[in-house]
Amino acid sequence: MSRTPHTPRTPRILRRRTALLALPAAFLLALVPGTASAYPNPGRVTGDVVTHDPSMIRTSSGQYLLYATGGGIASKTSGDRTAFRNGSDAFTSRPSWWKNYSSVPEAWAPDISYHGGTYLMYYSVSKFGSNTSAIGLATSSTGQPGSWTDQGTVHTSNSASDFNAIDPNLFVNDDGTWWLSFGSWWTGIKMIQINPSTGKQLSSNTTRYSLASRPTGTKAVEAPFIVKRGGYYYLFASYDTCCAGTSSTYRVKVGRASSVTGPYRDKNGVDLMNNGGTPVLESHGSVIGPGGQSILKDADGDLIVYHYYDGNANGTPKLGINLLNWSSGWPVAY
Repeated sequence: MSRTPHTPRTPRILRRRTALLALPAAFLLALVPGTASAYPNPGRVTGDVVTHDPSMIRTSSGQYLLYATGGGIASKTSGDRTAFRNGSDAFTSRPSWWKNYSSVPEAWAPDISYHGGTYLMYYSVSKFGSNTSAIGLATSSTGQPGSWTDQGTVHTSNSASDFNAIDPNLFVNDDGTWWLSFGSWWTGIKMIQINPSTGKQLSSNTTRYSLASRPTGTKAVEAPFIVKRGGYYYLFASYDTCCAGTSSTYRVKVGRASSVTGPYRDKNGVDLMNNGGTPVLESHGSVIGPGGQSILKDADGDLIVYHYYDGNANGTPKLGINLLNWSSGWPVAY
């Protein structure tokens, strides 16, 4: 989700190193869009597909496990990446500290990952239009709904801050360092270093790095997600306005860098700190406002997992999944 200063927005999420099983060719074809256009239609998904800010992993058993914005963190499962079924919330009872940041209270934009035998889920607690916000952390041995133990807050912001502590994404570098990117509107996308032993900020490095910003015009950039491919770090982010149904202008852009802390530049060399960004997904046809994205490395390649508003269904927010082609050195959805 997004937390815009003046406009409602929606959070997002995903990833993990797990054992991957070979997938049949007929299954892979189910994801290839049937219509060629500047931007592809989402691959075919069925069942319970209403979602916001999806974060998905594939477990060692082959189950696709998806968490998303809403309630005590909504969940879905799939055995084939096509048919999805709603599950229980991650939290059967919501941590009491959530009330300090949201009167509802509910959680947004989860980010699920798996490291060292433990599932980690970073998530956001806030309310629309406010940057009195917090990023929380929960852990689990199974990743299943109801199994999560809350570990409290990781990073917070308030009305005096120039950033918004929501939309977290954990990135683990090749050298073993952990990094958490986050941010929405205000001065944009930030990053802190994480202690792998605690999942919280590394006490020996309290720097809050800046990765992407829109210093002129709208401040609308949020929902970061970082991957490393071919020697470069790629920062995906959602730009413009979420959560307005068919009036949403959300879109996904990307930049890349030689260092995890940046600077990130787009295909034309424009710094993401100066409103740069190369488009990956934008509105087309009945697919309105795609964003809230996460990236999942699966057996058949990288997936971009996101939500969009269905213009043929009164703007209902739905799950979108596409493959990414990296052959040009930049991600192209298909």
